[in-house]
Amino acid sequence: MQFVRYTDGAAPTWGVKTESTIHALSGVPEGEPTLGDVSNRSYRSRVATLVENETLTRVDADEVSLLAPVPRPGKIVCCGLNYRDHAEEQDEAIPDQPMLFGKAPTAVTNPGDPIVHPEPDGEEEVDYEVELGVVIGERGKDLSESEAYEHVAGYTVLNDVSGRTAQNADGQFYRGKSYDTFAPMGPTLVAGTDFDPNGVDVELRVDGEVKQASNTDQFIFDVGELVSYISQSMTLRAGDVVSTGTPGGVGIFRDPVDVLEPGQTTAAEIEGIGTLTNPVVGE
Repeated sequence: MQFVRYTDGAAPTWGVKTESTIHALSGVPEGEPTLGDVSNRSYRSRVATLVENETLTRVDADEVSLLAPVPRPGKIVCCGLNYRDHAEEQDEAIPDQPMLFGKAPTAVTNPGDPIVHPEPDGEEEVDYEVELGVVIGERGKDLSESEAYEHVAGYTVLNDVSGRTAQNADGQFYRGKSYDTFAPMGPTLVAGTDFDPNGVDVELRVDGEVKQASNTDQFIFDVGELVSYISQSMTLRAGDVVSTGTPGGVGIFRDPVDVLEPGQTTAAEIEGIGTLTNPVVGE
């Protein structure tokens, strides 16, 4: 089931997307859903029945603007080197445990909104990274791998845009990963057991040219392992986002280096979730 957060120019609201139609969840008796609702199987079942019976107000998806499903996460926890091919392109050994880093919640931006290059005439090298984003729906700590899935509201696309110059200069990732607009997210939040997060195609294109293409079956640490591992160190809360790593093909490791410039457009696509498209502009 594809949940979407959207606006028609008024206040943001939630809906369920089926092809080109959005079914407004403002008509559900409980009102607007929480991420806890989205993670609840019985809630999803009730909504599915309402959608099937065409009980809810329908909106043309082309006439609204889709928004990031989590506009201000409590925290964004990212995993580096979680695809075998990405480790290989850096000539890095396969890690024994997840390599974690953070990204500022203020980096989140919407589908269709611009990625702002902070130094279009300077030295900053801005890179793309398509990633499966895991949105937490229920608080959890010290979760087992099987319990981890019960605390997930759903899955989305996250483009982990990266400022490589800052990243390399600092010797750690936080500043280079956290420029404003460096976490485009969307276009949908997919929930339900029909979606297998550990077996979907991922792809990123720049101006239509494929730069990254893989499948999450190449994860070194799958979603259950990753969420469980993170929860051993910190409490996960509803609205937190876990970004699961990127496959090979990022711009900084291409020969020659092929990073983003103003005027280009990124399209990050994950099977079953949709395509997250963002233009790149100068600051």
